[in-house]
Amino acid sequence: MKKFISKFGDKIQGVLSGADRLVFRGSLRAIQYPRGLMGYLWHEQVPLTDFGKYASKLTQQIKVASLVEAGRQQRPVQYLPSSKIDKKTLAEQIAVRDKIDNGLICVLSCVEPCLSFDVGPNPDKKQIELKYRLRKCLFLYHYWMHPTFGFMSGRIQTWFPFQVQIYMNGRERLARQMDREGIAYARQENCFPWIEDYARAQELMDEQLKTDWPQQLTAIAHQLNPHHHEMFADFPSAEYYWSVAESEWATDVGFRGDEELQRLTPMLVEHAMTELASPDVMRFLGHKVTAKGEIHGGFQGEICTDLKRRVEGVRVKHRVDQNSEKMYDKAHTRVGSVLRVEMTMNNVEPYRVYRPAEGDPEGESTWKPLRRGVADLHRRAEISQHVNERYLDALAAVDDSTRLQEILGPVEKRKQWKGRSTRALHPFSPQDGPLLEIVSRGEFMIRGLSNKDLRERLYPAAKLTAAEAKRRSAAISRKLRLLRAHSVIHKISGRNLYQVSDLGRVTLTAFLIARAASTNQLMKKAA
Repeated sequence: MKKFISKFGDKIQGVLSGADRLVFRGSLRAIQYPRGLMGYLWHEQVPLTDFGKYASKLTQQIKVASLVEAGRQQRPVQYLPSSKIDKKTLAEQIAVRDKIDNGLICVLSCVEPCLSFDVGPNPDKKQIELKYRLRKCLFLYHYWMHPTFGFMSGRIQTWFPFQVQIYMNGRERLARQMDREGIAYARQENCFPWIEDYARAQELMDEQLKTDWPQQLTAIAHQLNPHHHEMFADFPSAEYYWSVAESEWATDVGFRGDEELQRLTPMLVEHAMTELASPDVMRFLGHKVTAKGEIHGGFQGEICTDLKRRVEGVRVKHRVDQNSEKMYDKAHTRVGSVLRVEMTMNNVEPYRVYRPAEGDPEGESTWKPLRRGVADLHRRAEISQHVNERYLDALAAVDDSTRLQEILGPVEKRKQWKGRSTRALHPFSPQDGPLLEIVSRGEFMIRGLSNKDLRERLYPAAKLTAAEAKRRSAAISRKLRLLRAHSVIHKISGRNLYQVSDLGRVTLTAFLIARAASTNQLMKKAA
């Protein structure tokens, strides 16, 4: 990241790194698998023949208990007929409609596929047994404006094993933190185009990693099922184990204003799509490559890079199996714009953490596989940050020199000059090309250019009538006015001469180089 900031530092007003989307999963590991659930049923003296009736009773208790708070606060409870309905968007609309800035927004319910238990026959053993399989059950979604985490949600599966999923966003939480400290900022969705104090904002983001996640998440889970303690009063091992199902770690580079990022984004996209090969993607995402910079022969996964054009901008995504790194222009505003690079981690298998063995916190630390559990969330953040930094440093190699389109594009548009609309210049047309070629001649660059100079070279003739000479002089005057309107030339004060402007020199040079370029040269560049 240091290379990127060094290259574009004068255009950057701040950098912010931290958690974006976090999805936590709470599992009752004591009853997560058939053997554990069998132990619980034995403890509760529930025979398998009564499992369905017993499970239905607990499901009904969860439904009733989960909706008590919604009834107390008179918040809407809505059943959704399809799991494809965008629940988050619906909850956001309800929050805006009802002006909810703190507390429960709504509860949404929906029947969805899940991994769960039922009882079925085992033909080999000629008996019934618990089966853990894909089936459907009712899920309850709670949406809150949380005093600490901001807009967030929790979901509980109302049938065994009662799995919980909690969604929150680090930027939502940061907004609450900055509000409490009185730090001014501009916000667009879940990013900040401008922050009054980037250094302090980064400190607040870093503080999020010190959260006592099991305590906070368990408290939220008990809001989803206030009946939990009563359900498992005699089975205390049924406590939630918290893991990270998915994490997004974003680094936002805040540019001053909007124009610079608008110009830079297409160049970064082109660089990412054409210059970054599969071994580069492997290296960004923390996979080993050979000494020659090639992919190891034993790698059996999938590597891909794709581009997607969205309403907001363009997104480039590099993916290795279930993990990815993406780049996109997240926000464009008058006070600032945001280039975001973001590491999404769904698969922890490629990564390691330096820690003692689980269950022996005082033991010797060694490099062990990264766990999904929240205990390794700090290391997950560290890995994700390194991925973002390596990627930004690779983007620093982009060729951001001025493009031909940036130079010639403005002259190919109509201009207002001295209260009148003036047509566009078309450098490669038979009409304007010869004019620009003459203006670019060296002798005119030094001493200036007159109407007569242009007339003699554009309309060479031995003899002209006075009327014809007047018509040609008027035509050249219109061409000079056209060049002045587009700032290619300016009039020398007190003389009937015109000088090529600084902008005109750049425009004419670009035109001459482009006109002289061969097809082979252009094809090599395109490749």
